[in-house]
Amino acid sequence: MHDFFSTARPTTLARDAMIATSHPLATAAGLEMLAAGGHAVDAAIAAVAVQSVVDPLMTGMGGDCFAILAPRDGAPVALNGSGRAPAAASVAALKAAGLEGEIPQTSPHAVTVPGAVSAWCRLHGDYGLLPLARVFARAISYAEDGFPVTPRVAQDWAGAAKLIGADPHAAAVFLPGGVAPVAGQRMSQPLLGARLREIAQKGAAGFYEGETGASMAAHLRSLGGLHTEADFAEATAGAEYVAPISASYRGREVFECPPNGQGLAALLILRILEGFDLGPDVSLADRIHLHAEATKLAYHHRDALLGDPASCPGLTETLLSEEVVSALRARIDMSRAGAPALWDEPEHRDTIYLCVVDGQGNALSFINSIFHGFGSTRLDPGTGVLFHSRGASFRLEEGHPNAIGPRKRPMHTIIPGLLRVAGAVMPFGVMGGHYQAAGHAAFLSGVIDLGMDLQPAMDAPRHFAFGGVLEVEPGVPEEVRAELAARGHEIRIASAPIGGSQAIFADAAAGSLRGGSDPRKDGSALGF
Repeated sequence: MHDFFSTARPTTLARDAMIATSHPLATAAGLEMLAAGGHAVDAAIAAVAVQSVVDPLMTGMGGDCFAILAPRDGAPVALNGSGRAPAAASVAALKAAGLEGEIPQTSPHAVTVPGAVSAWCRLHGDYGLLPLARVFARAISYAEDGFPVTPRVAQDWAGAAKLIGADPHAAAVFLPGGVAPVAGQRMSQPLLGARLREIAQKGAAGFYEGETGASMAAHLRSLGGLHTEADFAEATAGAEYVAPISASYRGREVFECPPNGQGLAALLILRILEGFDLGPDVSLADRIHLHAEATKLAYHHRDALLGDPASCPGLTETLLSEEVVSALRARIDMSRAGAPALWDEPEHRDTIYLCVVDGQGNALSFINSIFHGFGSTRLDPGTGVLFHSRGASFRLEEGHPNAIGPRKRPMHTIIPGLLRVAGAVMPFGVMGGHYQAAGHAAFLSGVIDLGMDLQPAMDAPRHFAFGGVLEVEPGVPEEVRAELAARGHEIRIASAPIGGSQAIFADAAAGSLRGGSDPRKDGSALGF
């Protein structure tokens, strides 16, 4: 039973339709589409278009997108809306340009051709019931007439002020008077309103082709990029439907997008954890230790083996096989933190997530990202488009599955999830860069292993083992931190909330919808 003396909110309940996002204006825009009889796709696109305007450090039309749609009657289908590197991109070309080691966030080479708009238009063309002009109406209004900056957005905006100040075009838009806006301050992005009007009129071609596509390509070239108008034009129809991958967790089927996304890592964590008891009687220290060890093993494989799907054929089947999962489980020692290793020992971050269930019973899990806060920080002054930094994930290492190459897609951290069991479906997702795969597993374990309702499962203190450190939110008790440190974990208290999440559980038998939206963000779940 919910404790109404606490400051936590209860899980949201509705009957017919629901949307959950990380921004209140995005939730309201999507709810309008649902109330007008729109498809889940209409609601999601309305919400993400709004958030591309009002939450510019987390997402935008200059980013990438993935989705999993579960039609009311039919099998789930996934959409890969991630962009590709320019045709001229290669490890040799970037090294010749002076890059070594990693591709910097602000480099034009960190900008792959944005895939989000192609994905929006592909989904809308196939499933949308309302015209795009109506779907974009709220976003256009906020872009042209202004919007109030919400508290969490203002906090993150201020933290990125120095970085975006280095690009004069981004600074002109995002730092009025040379400083970041405060909560409640009204901001606008009129050029984005013009882009949305073009897309509503011409579809994806209005973004990737003509003057807009030419302007974006020319601006990136002016910064030293390898982008051409042809690269942008090819992206008009770049979004592709793909078969989702799945695995069972305690009798529930969990769906993720296949590589180049890291959904495979989420499934691998769950498969490893399924071999252990994680019920209510297990101590919090043991629970965190198990999640940390499974995460380290899964991410080690992710980083070594995952990339463009053409570069890692058969990887899903191999890593989710009982042989590999059993070998990885056996490496976990409950008494001490271990170092991750590949199963056969071969030699060798900012996003918005939303979910919707419409009045017809269609469920959509949807994620849109520009990767780092404010992406690459590179803004084209001719179009107002802020470019993402997803290409920073590429490796400058010949032969690596994630090595940059002509028209390749990089490994992506953004992953929409979907759970299905006995007449019920739950689109869910966790924002937070690299945390997302670990976050999927932790959220599902809270719901399934501990029997938590959606909102309490999101509210619970988080932890993340990554980069040799076990980061924990302050809500993890001090005595638990001490026990984990005694097992060899290097503990660090999180300086900022770890990720954010949304979920909607649609139970046909109960005839109701249950939704949650993470308190670490500004958003909400609403329905009717």
